Amino acid sequence: MTLKQWSENGWLRAHETSREEIGNLLAIVRRDLTDAREGEISDDWRFGIAYNAALKLCTILLYAEGYRPVQNLAHYRTLQALPLVLGAERKEDAEYLDTCRTKRNTVEYDYVGGATEADADELIEFAESLERDVLKWLKARHPSLVSA
Repeated sequence: MTLKQWSENGWLRAHETSREEIGNLLAIVRRDLTDAREGEISDDWRFGIAYNAALKLCTILLYAEGYRPVQNLAHYRTLQALPLVLGAERKEDAEYLDTCRTKRNTVEYDYVGGATEADADELIEFAESLERDVLKWLKARHPSLVSA
């Protein structure tokens, strides 16, 4: 499927972004990854913050392509759009992030201690790598949306 087909299915709607909006989202990513690296909070919170950073990176990809998810299943669809934007080789990354989405919901709403230090560290490292890839992609595909 394509983002256009997702839009035709009613899963996405058109969205016109700006350099300012992308800059603000990138600033949130940087803040979240810095905070997630801090060792003075629980691993559940570190995991949740790192998840938010990864979600924002996927949001940037969708916004840059001219879409935003509709409210129903917004996180799921935002994460699943990753291989549609960056390429089919990112399908496993989208599946990993969906597993993280489920774990994040568990530690956010159900119980304490569901994320380990290793879980948080792994997701932080993943999000940092994704950040580099998203910035590279933005500069190549949408240079007007990023600062030089």
